[in-house]
Amino acid sequence: MTNPFDYLNSISYKKNNLMPDEDSEKGYPAYMVNRGLSYFPDTVLYANEINMRTHIDNKLAYDYLINSIRPRKRFSKWHKANNEEVNVIREYYKCSESKALEYFKILSTDQIEALQQKLQKGQNGQHNRENGRDQTKG
Repeated sequence: MTNPFDYLNSISYKKNNLMPDEDSEKGYPAYMVNRGLSYFPDTVLYANEINMRTHIDNKLAYDYLINSIRPRKRFSKWHKANNEEVNVIREYYKCSESKALEYFKILSTDQIEALQQKLQKGQNGQHNRENGRDQTKG
């Protein structure tokens, strides 16, 4: 199975057809390809055209993109959530991920580091967490 980055490289730079038959159309990750193309000013409008036409076949969308976009090397970092810090907040406050993301926006990096230190386990496997939680509040 081909991954989304192979399709992006095929459309953006290599121009080799990864969908030679109709059976390979099932593995085409349209959302991921459109998301990857939306990071660049010269391909965002092509991705938008495909997003507006979700009813068309994957083969048709792929052919449109591979034949319309000029070849150029395009690299970008994909946005990823900072899971380690959010997980520290989740574990300390025992809350859901959405609540932890809200707390993450409010807490400073020093406060998050203080939470991390309190969650470190000692020799007996117990947390160094103290009873009062208000020490981390600014």
